[in-house]
Amino acid sequence: MDAAKRWLIWFAVLAALAFAAWRGIEWVWALPSERSPFRSLDIERPIGWATAMQFDRVRGDSALCRETLAASAVQVEPIEDRREGAEGQCGFADAVSVTQSGLPYSGAVRVSCPLAAALYVWEREVVIPAAAEWLESPVARIEMIGTYACRNVYGRSEGRLSEHASANAIDISGFRLENGRVVSVLRGWDGPEADAAFLRQVRNGGCDVFQGVLSPDYNQAHSDHFHLDMGPFDICR
Repeated sequence: MDAAKRWLIWFAVLAALAFAAWRGIEWVWALPSERSPFRSLDIERPIGWATAMQFDRVRGDSALCRETLAASAVQVEPIEDRREGAEGQCGFADAVSVTQSGLPYSGAVRVSCPLAAALYVWEREVVIPAAAEWLESPVARIEMIGTYACRNVYGRSEGRLSEHASANAIDISGFRLENGRVVSVLRGWDGPEADAAFLRQVRNGGCDVFQGVLSPDYNQAHSDHFHLDMGPFDICR
């Protein structure tokens, strides 16, 4: 085979590969945002295989997080940055107070921007559908028992800081239904079949949204609540 024919074959192969790559990129860009790693997080969209990757970008970019919230139905107010503790180790920057989300809470939700975005997705895509599947009444309110607290993990005198110390975590003790009944983590985890199934679905679905999810399966300290955070440790238990 002479050189001209070899070059022609190589050119044809490269052209075919370039065309395939172009069509592949075109196909990926045409995917719904929750299934495209190249698209920005849209918290009005369902959870998809690219959602966790998109949340990772939001967690590391305050401006992008604010844009994400602004493009959604979530309503927040900025909170003044705060530093406290013996060496200023506690506090937060670019945190928000959530004034309207998918579901109301029993107390003020003052959290990091990424956590506010994750809560909105979890409420709509996980909590509300799980209640419709397992419970006799929709969720009217989420029972919240804590967000920001300047403390170490488990409140110990030594050790690493809790994600609560940067307003990057929230503790959920239960769910008040529209009929007035409360499905609590403490009584429902090993309680009636429907309540237990609902709580496990809420926990499992949270693992698709939050970075850290701790439940009664983790340890005794979490027997009465779910811990949800957007910290650096990927854990679901």
